[in-house]
Amino acid sequence: MTRYIGAIDQGTTSTRFIIFDRGGNIAAVDQKEHRQIYPKPGWVEHDPLEIWERTLEVMRGALQKVSSDQLSAIGEIAAVGVTNQRETTVVWDKNTGKPVYNAIVWQDTRTDSICAKLAKQGGQDRFRKKTGLPLATYFSGPKIKWILDNIPGAKEKAKRGELLFGNIDTWLIWKLTGEHVTDVTNASRTLLMNLKTLDWDDEILEILKIPLSMLPRIKSSSEIYGEIKAGEFNARGGGSLPLQGIPVAGDLGDQQAALFGQTCFKAGEAKNTYGTGCFMLLNTGEKPVQSKAGLLTTLAYKIGARKPVYALEGSIAITGALIQWLRDNLGIIERSAEVEALANSVEDNGGIYFVPAFSGLYAPYWRSDARGVIVGMTRYVNKGHIARAALEATAYQTREVLDAMEKDSGVKLRALKVDGGMVFNELLMQFQSDILNVHVVRPKVAETTALGAAYAAGLAVGFWKGTEELKKNWGRDKEWKPSMEEKARRSLYAGWKKAVTKTFGWVE
Repeated sequence: MTRYIGAIDQGTTSTRFIIFDRGGNIAAVDQKEHRQIYPKPGWVEHDPLEIWERTLEVMRGALQKVSSDQLSAIGEIAAVGVTNQRETTVVWDKNTGKPVYNAIVWQDTRTDSICAKLAKQGGQDRFRKKTGLPLATYFSGPKIKWILDNIPGAKEKAKRGELLFGNIDTWLIWKLTGEHVTDVTNASRTLLMNLKTLDWDDEILEILKIPLSMLPRIKSSSEIYGEIKAGEFNARGGGSLPLQGIPVAGDLGDQQAALFGQTCFKAGEAKNTYGTGCFMLLNTGEKPVQSKAGLLTTLAYKIGARKPVYALEGSIAITGALIQWLRDNLGIIERSAEVEALANSVEDNGGIYFVPAFSGLYAPYWRSDARGVIVGMTRYVNKGHIARAALEATAYQTREVLDAMEKDSGVKLRALKVDGGMVFNELLMQFQSDILNVHVVRPKVAETTALGAAYAAGLAVGFWKGTEELKKNWGRDKEWKPSMEEKARRSLYAGWKKAVTKTFGWVE
C-alpha cells in the first residue's frame, strides 16, 4: 500500500518537489531557484534546460530528505502530479529535445506589437467569446508566433512537423515520459483553446499561423499521462531519472492547482494566491461565465471523464516580484522576509502609493501601455514607507479584482482563502482584510499549489477516493478580521485608484 504522492511545483522563480502523505501533510520538500534572464526592457526569459535540471535535482533532493523509516522504497510513491507557471512558452526540436529559444515568460511584453496588430481587426476582445481571454502579451499564442517569426528556420521546421510547443507542464511531462500532452487548465491560457469544445481552435491557429502539429494533446487535469521513463533521451544532461516507472497523473496550471488544493470545489468558493504575481480564482461551476468587468474566463479543473469546471480569474502581474525588486534592484532589504520589519518601522505609507505596472496592468485594466509609478513623494518619505507601499500595493490590487469578481458573479464574498509565500506576512494579511472588509483565512498547509497537483494525481490512481476525502484534509491555520474604519478604507482606496490612472499611456 503506497503512502505518498509527489508533486513537481515549477514556479516563476524556483522549482520544488514536495512529497505529501494521505492527510495532505508535507513529508519532504526540496527547492531550487533558476536564473531570471532580462535581455531587453520588458523581456523576461528562462532557460528550459536549466529548469529541467533543477526539476531532477529537487526530485532527488526531496527523496533523500524523506527518512528511511518513512520511505523504505520509491515504490511508496503512488504517482506524481505537475503544476507550473502558466503561459510561459517553450518551443523545442522533437528530434534533438533542444529548445530553439529560451522560454518566454508570462510576464514578458515583447508581443505587444503582435497583439496590437491582431486587435486592429475585432478589438482587444476579438477572441474572448471563444477563449475567455483578451488579446494580451500575457498568453502563450502570441509568444509562439513571435518565436516562429523571429528565430531563423523555426517557421519552416514547424511546417515540417519538427517543432513542439508546450507550457512548462508539457515540457516537463515530455522530458519525464516522452508524452506530448497538456491539461485543460494550461491549454485555456494559450489564447488558442475553445472553452466549450476543450480543443484547439482551427480559426485562431490559422490567424496566428501556428501549425496544429506543434501543439500537445489536451487531456483532463487528473488521469495517467505516462510513466517516468529511464534512458539517455529523457535524462539528457541530468543523469538517470528518479522515480522510474511511477505514473505522472496530475497536471494543473499553478493557480488552478491552488484552487484545487484549497478544496474550492463548489461554485462561489474563491482563493487568492500570493506569489510572484497574485491570482484570485472563483469557482463558477460547469458553465463558463463571460466577464464584463475585466476578468478572465478560464478552466478551473477537469477530473477524468467528469464535466469540466470553470472559473473567473483576476490576474495581477507583480506582487511578490515587487519585494524581490526592492531586494535585488534597490538593495533596501537583503532578504525578502525583511520587508515586513522595514514596513513596520513606520505607522503608514507616508502618503505614497506604489503601482507596480512593470509588465503593464493585468486585471481588471489590461493596459499594456502602463508602467510602474510611485506617487505622492515628499522629503518625508523613507525606505520604510516604500516597503509599506509595496506591500499595500498587493492588497489594493486584490481589492480591484474582488470588486470585479462580485460585479461579474453577483456573489458577495464573506471570507477569502489565501495561500502562497506572502501569507506569512502578518502586516500584509491584516491590511488585506482591512481593505477588503472580509475575513482572510490561511489554511494549515499553505503549499496549496503543489497540494492541488498531488490531489489530482492521487485521484487518478485511486490514492484518494474522491473530493469529499480531500475536503476533510483542509484545516484553518489563522484568520484575520477587518479592524479599519469605513471612512479610512474608502479614503485609502480612492488614493490608490487615483494613483493607478498615473500609469496609463506611458508606452506609446
